[in-house]
Amino acid sequence: MNRAADRYFGENRAYAGLGRASARLGAAVIVGRSVNVIVQLASTILLARILSPHDFGLVAVVTALVFFAPVLVDMGTTDASTQKAHISRVEISSLFWLNVTIGGLSTALFAAISDFIANFFGEPELAGISLILSLTFILTAISIQHYALMRRAMEFWRIAIIDLSANTTSSILSVVLAVLGWGYWALVAKPIAYLALTAFGAWTSCPWLPGRPRLSSGVKELVRFGLGVTGFTLMDNLSRSADRVALGYFNGAGSLGYFQNAFLLYSNMLSIVAEPTHNIAVSSLSKLRESTPDLRRSWSAALSAMTFYCALAFAVLAVTGQDFAVLLLGPKWAPAGPLLCVFAIRGIANSVERTMGWLHVVAGRSDRWSRWGVFSALCHLVALIAGLPFGAMGVAVAYTVVMFCLFVPALVYAGYPLGIGAKDVLSATGPQIGSAIIAVALALIIKQLFLAEFSELTRFTLSIPICMATYLATVVGVFGLTGPIKLASSLLRELGQLKRSG
Repeated sequence: MNRAADRYFGENRAYAGLGRASARLGAAVIVGRSVNVIVQLASTILLARILSPHDFGLVAVVTALVFFAPVLVDMGTTDASTQKAHISRVEISSLFWLNVTIGGLSTALFAAISDFIANFFGEPELAGISLILSLTFILTAISIQHYALMRRAMEFWRIAIIDLSANTTSSILSVVLAVLGWGYWALVAKPIAYLALTAFGAWTSCPWLPGRPRLSSGVKELVRFGLGVTGFTLMDNLSRSADRVALGYFNGAGSLGYFQNAFLLYSNMLSIVAEPTHNIAVSSLSKLRESTPDLRRSWSAALSAMTFYCALAFAVLAVTGQDFAVLLLGPKWAPAGPLLCVFAIRGIANSVERTMGWLHVVAGRSDRWSRWGVFSALCHLVALIAGLPFGAMGVAVAYTVVMFCLFVPALVYAGYPLGIGAKDVLSATGPQIGSAIIAVALALIIKQLFLAEFSELTRFTLSIPICMATYLATVVGVFGLTGPIKLASSLLRELGQLKRSG
């Protein structure tokens, strides 16, 4: 087994064909994540039709509090392990036991305050929900370094299979429990089952066993780097959880349920690209650190292609969000539709802003990432305070405005150590974002003038090609951007050749 694990501890260097391999991996992983999101949406549809907004709101209160579990337990060690030029078994083992210690202590602490959470929100059911969901911390901890090693070896297909299998199984379990009348416990069971299954999959797929820990200089270096990453991600997660805590406290679980499911649909779309592209970009760009010009060219091409398709996807979701929510979740969830539309517009910029981690990690400047996290969290806190008097819609709009103000400065700040400036960011993303905004505006006008009297299904079906045609006509016809289309076409040709040869 030790010999089988040797592949995880080699030098982290560039090799011939790295860029092409990364593109193929990225496409494959995004397809896999898309299938995963379909499974997630299918379970959400079924659960939304069985359970009430109050059930979703109860669980959303607690999940908002444990949302930061992966960040707190990870302490940035995954990115630290992935980007390091050379890492030893002792260093990985030490990080593993650090993760497990933090996870165990966090589980005990969160379980201890379960009654306080119930009393604070005035919902007795939250005590039991908090007690069970406290297991999130320890279940997250036991597989972090196994995933880090697989990422380092660019075994993203293994990770995708584990994730899809765990998500499918836990979704089926959740729906079955809901049908059997378990109520909100069906929602509680899903994340616990998912984390347990992913931990099992990671341990069986990665043939590495942790040894005795040792506090060496290399471990201290990894922890210092990880703390910088944690500074950003913890502040980012806290700012994203604050809205649900505030809405749950001031508006009640029912209102929060609409906000939660609208945000869930939005975040599922964002997760198709944000997490897998971060992992692949960090793994591949880290191998190019010795050649900054090559790194910048690869970054620009990857960002341009990702933005091209993300902007289109979120533009379509913004135009169809109202009908999409009703068709998927049922008429009782109609108030979630306008929220989803606003979140989707936010996603046009948010998908770009999420890529700042590529640059911070590759540059080895997690300290700068941490400082940006504090600044971004404060901006979102101001937005929350400004939007809260206007309810869930006010918060969603305020968050969207802040995101469009921050996404370019976020990448400029991240890219400064690598010589990347505002011109580089706008060159790689400006045409796509501008075209997406134009497409949303024109498609919504057409929808309001000519499709208002049609059924939800008809409006949804017709709005998609209208939005896509407007976007493509603008981004290709006006801005002349064809690189991402050529890249996708070449990857499809390669896939076809592989199928024929197979």
